[in-house]
Amino acid sequence: MNEFLSWLLDAVQSVDPVLRTLLAGLAIMLETSVLIGLIVPGDTIVIVAATAVGSPLEGVLLAITVVVGALIGESIGYALGRWLGPHIRDSKLGRRIGQENWDRSERYLRRRGGPAIFLSRFLPVLHSLVPLTVGMSGYPYRRFLAWTVPACVLWSGMYVTVAAAAAGTYRELADRLHYAGYLFVGVIVVFLLLAFLGKKLIHRLERRHLEDDPAPVDASVADGDDVQD
Repeated sequence: MNEFLSWLLDAVQSVDPVLRTLLAGLAIMLETSVLIGLIVPGDTIVIVAATAVGSPLEGVLLAITVVVGALIGESIGYALGRWLGPHIRDSKLGRRIGQENWDRSERYLRRRGGPAIFLSRFLPVLHSLVPLTVGMSGYPYRRFLAWTVPACVLWSGMYVTVAAAAAGTYRELADRLHYAGYLFVGVIVVFLLLAFLGKKLIHRLERRHLEDDPAPVDASVADGDDVQD
């Protein structure tokens, strides 16, 4: 396990630092821009790039690049929503997303406002739809940035820090512990599991703002009255 993992991490680290940093920023930009986030696994690419971090400076630069990439992607989504929102929604790809998801995004923004922008960064599907929805709604761009910047910083900081720390610890232990590779994989798996559970928890807490209100029940039916001639 150690031999294979060392080879894999060395292969990633052999890529020019500037190139892999820019690739991570590009990947997260594509993930957060219009609907591409449903296809491009930006978080996976960020984790892979972070395992090659060789110094605190590299880690900070990677995190900053990822944040900038995310903000560019979300700004593209906002602009497209503002100018082409209905056309994108009615496009073939927009229809594949499903009317229900579009409605949920609009409903969430309408009910929660700024917090919906922050929390959507951690919710599947919505992290790609909300910037578009915000642009379509006419929500001020500066207020949009005020909510999405801290979310992007938090997200980037978590992913880069955990992956870089796990890889750095593995390199220190690889020559002394034959099971160091399993520890590294375990840390990454646990982190991804916690991230998944965190998203589930946020979704559960926000469910009442995401879901449609139940159809009103006629009072006479609710009371058990029969409507007869």
